[in-house]
Amino acid sequence: MQTRERHSFSGSLGYVLSTAGSAVGLGNIWRFPYLAAKYGGGAFLLVYILLAVTFGYTMIVSETALGRMTRRSPVGAFSRFSSSTPAKAGGWLNAVIPILILPYYSVIGGWVLRYLFGYLRLSGGTMAADGNFEAFIGSPGMSVLWFVLFAFATMAVVFAGVQGGIEKVSTIMMPVLILLSVVVAGFSVTRPGALPGVSYFLIPDLSRLSLMTVVAALGQMFYSLSIAMGILVTFGSYMQKDADIERSTMQVEIFDTAVAILAGLMVIPAVFAYSGGTPEALGKGPALMFVTLPKVFFSMRGGAFIGALFFALVFFAALTSSVSLAESAVSTIEDELRLSRRPACLLLSCIMLPLGLLSCLGFNVLSGVTPLGMDFLSFFDFMTNSVMMPVAAAAICILVLRCVGVSRMEEEVLSSSAFRRRGLYRFILRYVALALLAVILVSSAMDAFGIIRI
Repeated sequence: MQTRERHSFSGSLGYVLSTAGSAVGLGNIWRFPYLAAKYGGGAFLLVYILLAVTFGYTMIVSETALGRMTRRSPVGAFSRFSSSTPAKAGGWLNAVIPILILPYYSVIGGWVLRYLFGYLRLSGGTMAADGNFEAFIGSPGMSVLWFVLFAFATMAVVFAGVQGGIEKVSTIMMPVLILLSVVVAGFSVTRPGALPGVSYFLIPDLSRLSLMTVVAALGQMFYSLSIAMGILVTFGSYMQKDADIERSTMQVEIFDTAVAILAGLMVIPAVFAYSGGTPEALGKGPALMFVTLPKVFFSMRGGAFIGALFFALVFFAALTSSVSLAESAVSTIEDELRLSRRPACLLLSCIMLPLGLLSCLGFNVLSGVTPLGMDFLSFFDFMTNSVMMPVAAAAICILVLRCVGVSRMEEEVLSSSAFRRRGLYRFILRYVALALLAVILVSSAMDAFGIIRI
């Protein structure tokens, strides 16, 4: 059988911007600020950074090196080193996760697109009105429409290929995203009353440090860096052999952390400036972006313009991440079913649409159907992020430790990198990674069942 030609990035910059686009998404701009606000501000930020440059670094290097070494997506990468059933299951688990995340992620992306459109129409008052968000997701026609539009945008980019679609879009969107982040953050931190929010977010107060701060930061780091979603293995397989894995990983870390910090500066000082930074305001959780921030924008002079900038930023971030999820899924379909890009994209779309419809209709038509006591979107999020991803990451660690060998992984990295953090990589992989993954899995499950609250 003729071997299918492997897609590839044009160079290191294409890999870095595409991987950063994957890492920088709703996890950074939606999830990071509300967790930082709720769990100690600067203390949360400090713990997150420490985890990102240790555990996060180790997982990014491992997945990227596996992909480049095998030139395959997750299923093929696992099968290359072991034909055992557990290894094959680990590969398929890493491959299935993005297929399950993409539909509900696109539903949230549709919410972002709807808010962006509303602010572009200068309807800041409508966006900030009490009950607006609930009315929107409660309307089956509206929620499905915006989900389909966002899903179409995602698949159009993936259909264009690696260099012509993903790399080109990331090369344009990532600099624009950074620029918009700086503009909105600059506006936020200069509002009267915002400086206490800047201090709360940037200056660690260890008296606010708790076990829940560490658990929440650990889960956020896992979510934010696209670990165990098949994305890093897939993008590694597109990486050229002379590309510096360690330097590229460091650049992705910098991009991811910088945007997370900017997102915190966009949101938390604004909450202090317009809501007084009360525990109630800081603890709004996931509603902070769609319910609280529109009220903040409405109270500002020129708030409709700032709201449009903010949701344009969030849309770019959401789109680059959804494209990465879709590309990982398409790559697996191409490899395992021996399909070309067009039918692979069509097959993924046929899977994506009905699962996304379940998440849309779970807030209205199917609101009475609650698997594990959750709406469909929350259920898919729980199953992928709280159960499947920690297990998938553990499968990667076990594959490297028992089948590939740490020394062979180091040889792959050293073939194009100085590997200055080699000792850290070895220590985290051998002695720390599996323990941290167990903490994520247990704490997330306890949170889902109401034993603790993250």
